[in-house]
Amino acid sequence: MKLILSRKGFDSTAGGCPSPLIDGRPVSLPIPTRMPTPTRYGDLANGVAQLVGDLTNGRITPERPCHLDPDIDASALPRRHGWRATFGQVGPAQSHLANNGICAGDLFIFWGLFQSVARTGGGRWSFTGRREHRIFGWLQVDEVINVGTNPEACLTRHPWLKDHPHVREGWSVSNSIYVGRESLELPNGPSQVRGAGVLPQGHRLTKAGSPNVSTWTVPTWLNPSHGGTGLTYHRPDSWLNAETLRVASRGQEFIADIGERQDALEWVRQVLNGAGEG
Repeated sequence: MKLILSRKGFDSTAGGCPSPLIDGRPVSLPIPTRMPTPTRYGDLANGVAQLVGDLTNGRITPERPCHLDPDIDASALPRRHGWRATFGQVGPAQSHLANNGICAGDLFIFWGLFQSVARTGGGRWSFTGRREHRIFGWLQVDEVINVGTNPEACLTRHPWLKDHPHVREGWSVSNSIYVGRESLELPNGPSQVRGAGVLPQGHRLTKAGSPNVSTWTVPTWLNPSHGGTGLTYHRPDSWLNAETLRVASRGQEFIADIGERQDALEWVRQVLNGAGEG
C-alpha cells in the first residue's frame, strides 16, 4: 500500500490566501481556474462563496469558476445519481503518480494551508491566529481512469462524472481521475470508515510553535535514517531530527510506500479517527 500526501486548496499562489479553519474545522477552498468547468463558487454549499469573497477582500466573486478537485465532500453540490468521491490529476504530478505505480488500494491524504477565521461585527469572515499546514481529507483509490483528451468513453461508463472538471476538453493526454472506494480497506483489518471524505477537525502537520509552516512534526516511520519508508521529493537532509521534516516547497504528490507496516497503518487510523462510518 502506498500513501500519498497530496497538497491541495488555497495558498499564497493559488487563491492568494490560506483556506479557513472554522472552530478548528478545516474548510479547503477549491482554487480558481481558467480551465473549463461547470462549477462556480456561488454554486457551492456550506457558505463557501461568502468565505472566499470575505477572505480575498472581494477579489474572488461568486461568479468566478472554481476547480472543485479533490471532490470528496458529498454536501458540496447537488449530486447526480451514482456520484462517487474523485480526484483528478494531470501533467508532471500525474506522471509522478503513474511512475510510482499508484493504483487501487493506495491512499491519498489531502493537506493544505489553513488559518483560523472568525466573524467580525459586520458578519464578515476575517483571519485570526497563525497559518499552518493541516490534513483535511482522504481518498482511497478504487479505480484509476485515464481520461486523456477525450472524455466521451469515461462519461459513457461513468455518467455521474459529468460535473467533474477533469472530464472537460483542454487537458493533456496524461489527464486522469482517481475514483474513491465506498469504504476504507486497510491491510491490517476491516474498517468502518468511508473510502473518502473530509475530516471534522483535521490533523495538524506544522510543528507546534514553529514560525515556519513548512516545518512538520511527522511519524518516525517516515524517516529513512530511522528505518523509515522515506517520502518522494525529500532527501535525507530534509529531516531535521527523527520526527521533524522540512517539507519540500515544490511538488504536489509526496509518496511513501508503507506496504503493511503496522506503525504506518496505525498512524492512518489515528489521522482518520472520527472521520465517520461508511
